[in-house]
Amino acid sequence: MPLHLVKLCVGCESIKDLREWVSERARAAKARGERACHVHITRMVPKRDQELLAGGSLYWVIKGEIAAREKLLAIEPFRDRDGIGRCRLVLQPKVIAVAPRPMRAFQGWRYLDADGAPPDLTKSAAASVAAMPEPLRRELRELGLL
Repeated sequence: MPLHLVKLCVGCESIKDLREWVSERARAAKARGERACHVHITRMVPKRDQELLAGGSLYWVIKGEIAAREKLLAIEPFRDRDGIGRCRLVLQPKVIAVAPRPMRAFQGWRYLDADGAPPDLTKSAAASVAAMPEPLRRELRELGLL
């Protein structure tokens, strides 16, 4: 059973914002002659990398709730220009909407067991939920309708 990561998606207001951001970063990487994937850099290196790479995903927390995920392709530790250890989380540039679940803010990332991971939304539900204005989606979730 795969293990997942959860991370705050700072600066994104919605799943739509995240999709646009990921698409732009993948396009820019391809234009530079690099692999067309989404790379997210974090300070700490996950120690349970084998479990994460066995089908795990990075779940994004947007505006206080787990809202989307991207499949983890690789975990690449490196040192930046200042000699500080960092980690590249290489992600498949496909944002998948998941059933929204509230989550409080935290620093860094957290492990998420497969049993605790929210399910993916169906394609039609994902499109309609992602297209909803964020306040409406939150209100519907709080009422138990999403």
